[in-house]
Amino acid sequence: MENYTKYRLKEIDELSPYLAGTDNVFVIACNKCFKEFETVDEPECEELVKMVAEQGRTVTGSARVDFLCNGTQTAKKLQDMIPEGTKSIFVASCGLGVQTVAGLADVPVFAAANSLNYTGHHGMALTKKACDACAQCYLNITGGICPIVDCSKSLVNGQCGGAKNGKCEVDPNKDCAWEKIQNRLAKQGRLDELKNQPVQLRDYSKDNFKVISEYVKSIRESRLDGYYGGVHPAERKELSEKIALVKFPEPETVVIPLSQHAGAPANPVVKAGDAVCVGQVIGESAGFISSPVHSSVSGTVTAVEERLHPTKGGKVLSVVIKSDGKDTVHESVKPHGDLDSLSPEEIIDIVNQSGIVGMGGAGFPTYVKLKPGKPIDAVLLNGCECEPLLTADHRVLLEYADDVIYGLQAILKAVDAPKGIIVIEDNKPDAIELMEAKTAELDNIEVVTARTKYPQGAEKMLIKRVMGRQVPRGGLPADVGCVVSNISTVKAISDAIRTGMPLTERVVTVTGEKIAKPGNYIVKIGTSVKALIDYCGGVTDDDVAIKMGGPMMGFDLPDLDVPVIKSSNGIICVDTDQTQEVACIKCGRCVDVCPMELSPLYFQKYANEENWQGMLDLNVRDCIECRCCEYICSSKIPLVSKIKAGKKAIMEMK
Repeated sequence: MENYTKYRLKEIDELSPYLAGTDNVFVIACNKCFKEFETVDEPECEELVKMVAEQGRTVTGSARVDFLCNGTQTAKKLQDMIPEGTKSIFVASCGLGVQTVAGLADVPVFAAANSLNYTGHHGMALTKKACDACAQCYLNITGGICPIVDCSKSLVNGQCGGAKNGKCEVDPNKDCAWEKIQNRLAKQGRLDELKNQPVQLRDYSKDNFKVISEYVKSIRESRLDGYYGGVHPAERKELSEKIALVKFPEPETVVIPLSQHAGAPANPVVKAGDAVCVGQVIGESAGFISSPVHSSVSGTVTAVEERLHPTKGGKVLSVVIKSDGKDTVHESVKPHGDLDSLSPEEIIDIVNQSGIVGMGGAGFPTYVKLKPGKPIDAVLLNGCECEPLLTADHRVLLEYADDVIYGLQAILKAVDAPKGIIVIEDNKPDAIELMEAKTAELDNIEVVTARTKYPQGAEKMLIKRVMGRQVPRGGLPADVGCVVSNISTVKAISDAIRTGMPLTERVVTVTGEKIAKPGNYIVKIGTSVKALIDYCGGVTDDDVAIKMGGPMMGFDLPDLDVPVIKSSNGIICVDTDQTQEVACIKCGRCVDVCPMELSPLYFQKYANEENWQGMLDLNVRDCIECRCCEYICSSKIPLVSKIKAGKKAIMEMK
């Protein structure tokens, strides 16, 4: 493999003039990128420390940092790393790393390395371009600000005199690089160095490289919008977003798993031969983190047996019911009265008894969220539906807006929160317009438009984007005064209160390039996935992957003889993934897009080595399995499967 390590240490005669004028030196070395990834330390840090010490200078400390040019993460790492009393920092990295540290530190920063094979921008495609690879580095005399890139005219001998109010006359949106250089050097007391330093004019016979594309520039502008990381996969929502909801035909038989939620499976309360009605309890909650299960049809129980589950990868106890086609409603299904007449405790009990769980995919029992045990000042309603292809929540917003608002008001009352916020991504302008109109007269509810970005709908991302709050590691939204719920979930809460009907059906998007007739359907829980696909005209060819959920976090369905469950927001039929895994090249893209600010490249390396403690030490349990890392991976490594293996092994360690 070609070595793209980006730098080599300068010779001591190049460094000694800068070392001569300072002491109390801190050394930072980048762990290099674009090379075959090994979990071994690079030698430059130790070599540089030795060189500094041999010059009679005190070394206050040293650090090796992955992807030093990643300003967001480097800022956090350096915050507590550099000891008091440090007078200067010497950095062994490419030009981007030096400039990143120089922009963060209050002391002089010097480049201790020469860049090699550098192609103008880092492999982390969203990182700001700050080096032109001219092979004539001026950073040591310009305070870590590059006059070649930062100055529109690439001047190397001072200001042109054309700046106005600190802005460049060529590009009025750009700060004058030489004013920045002068201000930084003045702050560090180094202006005399610049005055006494002969400046070598740039030699244009040396290699220069093309600037990055306008497309990447546009992405960089929004990379930190709301929260760190994330990706922008092709949305492909046009396949179904304009198709109105249709009630799916009554299934002849339903298979209703007793485990459709996080926590303990429900305990069956019916047996083969029993007659059941719509809304009747067929499985009782088995604990605090559990949820009851109800019949979605009227008919006869034909079996209570193990059946294949669509997302758990095995069989679970399920109730099989043959429908009589009459849809007879159980006597327990009755309206619960006006919301104003219900106490918070009564609302929570209705949600619990109705078997309502998070319908965005997680399946966490909703009533537990409504008992946070802490003051809540905002309820966030996730209307982002950031997964590509899926449009179920979008259609619910458009066709059941009043129910959504009613359900949100119920949650606000249950948790005694003063404010509700409906967050909708800007790729749903019709839903935004409608919800803004519907809530215009409501003082306690507002609609927030979020720029489309995946995984915006994840709880912690939504809270960071809207509230500017960071859920602590291992913490819950309630720890920062928030409760987060899903659009379809609050619609189910509205149904439970106003009609008394528990969660027995949900909206499912059936879509993808490989399905004949995409659509959005109101489907009874327990309906066969195969029945849905057949009703939509079947798949269009044999080379197809079928998933429950979206393309990012969905579950592969090798067997279609599985039921729709409470968290089934979509069935997608797409092209199979033909990519082949190759070795990690340490490009850093996975680090750049991880919204939890983790280092997925280490997770795959440690998983291969079965170094579970290493994964634990790097906080693998914080991973939300959004697959941003896997989506962006240059080497097409199945990172999430390795992360899941690590999480499982860590649990077994205890």
